Amino acid sequence: MAARDTSTLEQIILPGTPDDVRARYLSLETRAHGESFGALEEDVVVLDTETTGLSFRDCDLIEISAARLSGREVVERFETFVHPGYPIPQEIVRLTGITNQDVADAPSAREAVAALAEFVAGSPVVAHNATFDRTFIEAVPGGADVSDVWIDSLSLSRIALPRLSTHRLADMASAFGCSSVTHRASDDVDALCGMWRIMLLALSDLPGGLLSLLSSMHDEVDWPMRPIFSYLAQVRDAASRPFSLKEVRTSLVRRCPHEPRPDAAELERVSGPGDDEVEEGFGPGGVVSRMYERMERRPEQVVMAREVAAALRSSTHRAIEAGTGVGKSIAYLLPEVLFAKRNNVTVGIATKTNALTDQLVSHELPALAEAMSGGLNFVSLKGYDHYPCLHRLDRSVTEELPLAAVAHDGRSDNAVACDMLTAIAVTYAYCCQSPDGDVDALGIRWRYVPRQMLTTTPGECLRARCPYFPNECPLHGARRRAAAADVVVTNHSLLLRNVTADGKILPPIRNWVVDEAHGFEAEARRQWAVEVSGDEARAAFELLGGVRTGTIHSLMSQAMGLEGSTLVIGLLTKAAATVARASVSVADLFVAVHDLAPLARSDGGYDTVTLWLGEEVRSTGEWAAVLEAGRAAADVLGEAVRQLAEAAEALAAEAPALAADLGESTRFLRDLCAGIELICEGSDQTYVYSAQLTRSKRKIATERLVAERLDVGSDLATRWLPEMQSVVFTSATIAVGEDFSHFDHAVGLDLLPEGSHREVRLDSSFDFDDHMSVVLARDLPAPSDRAYLPALEDLLYSVHVAMGGSVLTLFTNRREMERVYDALQPRLAAVGLDVACQSRGSSPRRLRQRFMEEKTLSLMALRSFWEGFDATGDTLRCVVIPKLPFASPNDPLVRERDLREDRAWWRYSLPDAVISVKQAAGRLIRSSTDTGVLVLADSRVVTKGYGRLFVSSLPSRSVTRLESANVGRFLGMWRAGHERS
Repeated sequence: MAARDTSTLEQIILPGTPDDVRARYLSLETRAHGESFGALEEDVVVLDTETTGLSFRDCDLIEISAARLSGREVVERFETFVHPGYPIPQEIVRLTGITNQDVADAPSAREAVAALAEFVAGSPVVAHNATFDRTFIEAVPGGADVSDVWIDSLSLSRIALPRLSTHRLADMASAFGCSSVTHRASDDVDALCGMWRIMLLALSDLPGGLLSLLSSMHDEVDWPMRPIFSYLAQVRDAASRPFSLKEVRTSLVRRCPHEPRPDAAELERVSGPGDDEVEEGFGPGGVVSRMYERMERRPEQVVMAREVAAALRSSTHRAIEAGTGVGKSIAYLLPEVLFAKRNNVTVGIATKTNALTDQLVSHELPALAEAMSGGLNFVSLKGYDHYPCLHRLDRSVTEELPLAAVAHDGRSDNAVACDMLTAIAVTYAYCCQSPDGDVDALGIRWRYVPRQMLTTTPGECLRARCPYFPNECPLHGARRRAAAADVVVTNHSLLLRNVTADGKILPPIRNWVVDEAHGFEAEARRQWAVEVSGDEARAAFELLGGVRTGTIHSLMSQAMGLEGSTLVIGLLTKAAATVARASVSVADLFVAVHDLAPLARSDGGYDTVTLWLGEEVRSTGEWAAVLEAGRAAADVLGEAVRQLAEAAEALAAEAPALAADLGESTRFLRDLCAGIELICEGSDQTYVYSAQLTRSKRKIATERLVAERLDVGSDLATRWLPEMQSVVFTSATIAVGEDFSHFDHAVGLDLLPEGSHREVRLDSSFDFDDHMSVVLARDLPAPSDRAYLPALEDLLYSVHVAMGGSVLTLFTNRREMERVYDALQPRLAAVGLDVACQSRGSSPRRLRQRFMEEKTLSLMALRSFWEGFDATGDTLRCVVIPKLPFASPNDPLVRERDLREDRAWWRYSLPDAVISVKQAAGRLIRSSTDTGVLVLADSRVVTKGYGRLFVSSLPSRSVTRLESANVGRFLGMWRAGHERS
């Protein structure tokens, strides 16, 4: 039994966990039998509930179970079903085994909760995800009387056991040999009773002094965890020295040395894999065949791999369009890895989406590592704000909690502060047991914890002025580990930030694959944009504070005991007054920016409008007011920056750490000042300028001024590509027909010397002609015609009925989508078909999940569903594009290009729309067995000459032109011929 339990636990301990930490985890179950935790195990009630669903508003209790602990024994139990007042949903019956018969004679929720309150009698309550149970209990009259102290064992387990990959009660109970969890409240209570002692012992194992630190921080907050940490600290930390994260981290990272690879640019010569070696890798018995049980040879995959190898050998670049099903990730991974291992250098893979990153890091690379002789070392790198900043973590213990920087959603300041303290605690625990790693899996409630409290940015990182730099810092430690790896996987955004940081973020990697490259230009434009946000400025000013709040107040308090404190406090007081004036000036600027809204043309029914800041706008009286307010704001910001710099200089001699904190906290003022000056003056011709506005006065603070790079390709061609040996850009959608010129210009390949790059287009390995049909509705009115929407409604009705649901309609305009949905939904409901709509405020993730789960559900959606949405099988059988996705003529980038170039629409807007349609079509066929229909409901595909470009760029040649009245009949015949039995 013990061996089995240990094996189960081994499986959920994170890879890379230090041996001593792993050993302590593995011994917890055995050691727990001989431990005693006194008051923490006396008169504590462990509780769990079952409900009719997850919605606090629409669902109700159906079972309550509780147990009172005394030592390690359960001395009293409470069990009751609860009558919800309506039938229990069948999925809940299946999940819990609780039937309507079980609850038929059960007490009402009010009666059950009253009995529970009598049982608990005010004792502390422990529950896994306590917010869930407490909310349901306290929603019942009298529920608030159950207990004032609720301890969330889910959060506590993350602090106690930060190196577990899962903190689900079922997984932990199985791993530590506690009772199993079966979705019944009584079983969950037994499991949690067993886990309670395990968690307390694991907390006791944390480094000496840490529990004392956690129990004493921010004592103004009524934090349920505090008594637990305080009790354990008194017992365990009595003889400990004060906690030092620096000492813990030094010891931790010393055990994990990493030898960096050389910079490929500094090697005398490098050699890439030959064609024979690549062919062998994909051949029978080769590396690729060892990765998968059943390996299907794909000629296009081998061709692509040979192209990547050739690029590596010749130090040249490639643009490769590889259709769906080619298997491009393995096609580039194998030659890149062979190159890295042969030359002892690091290669890089940059992706656009988390889904592809996860696929590479969790599946392809581990499989390749296992199949390759000698294995493979790979690392995933994320942006700065994904890693804990230990300097800011230490500051968060002593500085005022940034309560004003986050939403409260009706919750009290104390409740939000508890979330912040829990985030601090789990981050400390994780950093004490993890040589490196990020904060993404720590369960932090980021809605109520400002990310800047625990992470930093490239511009704000103190680097050499930080006490943890470079060796103890998790972020720079991850970079150091990456520099010793064969392969680094990151995202487009971090790669592009590295370009602007002159290579100081990532290791010196000279050979890259940019996957999902169709999105690279747009991401570069986002990353290199300069933005001035009213929302962000307000939050930053609140964090900086003044003489009574925020960072300035905290620094003044800490400076009190310094020699020369009178000078420092005087300078800070003076600066605080100027910062307050700067905050008012910036707010005035955004009042003036808001008054620009009447100049903007509303497009598509969105909440916000975007205004191009061209000469026409800059000559108006409204802009004159913005310019005046901007110059006033820049002046007072500059004055604040100078005064804070004087205070930092005065602090530097006595307290360099405090001086560094002040410099870090005020950096945003310099950036804000520079951004306002750049956009208000508007003289730098490499940018296109715009304002993102709202017509609602309540949302003035959400408005933004933006400067975006106009020619991203030129920047890449001068600042990045010449420093690289080989860059392989690849995607299923980068060519327009056979033409790569649009993509080459977007990423700068067209500006490189002749012979330095090559384009390759590879067809899909799937049979698109047989599996995907394209229907062109040739007689619909033009999209600008008033008759268009009624005709579209009729067409969509016939499409949905013929396909029996499972239709995805992709709109470019919210107002049109909502109008069509309102008209169509009742018509479809009348024939038993359900359709959802991506309404304002809806979660795209939840919509996707619902669409995947409900097989016949149809969906009307906007831009976020045009790419990156995979729905295999019969979940998605038809994609409809009502209108070709041309960029709005009011888009600032479109307006600027039209001003500067002839035929700009043909050079940019048309190819961008073709690529978008290819992306949308790609949603249909995600496996070799998928079938589907693409309906283009924009008659311009037939009536305009450029329509041929859209059709010829699609992967299927099975194209049918029909009158809209015949589309439904055609789809019915298609469905009969293709639907699986």
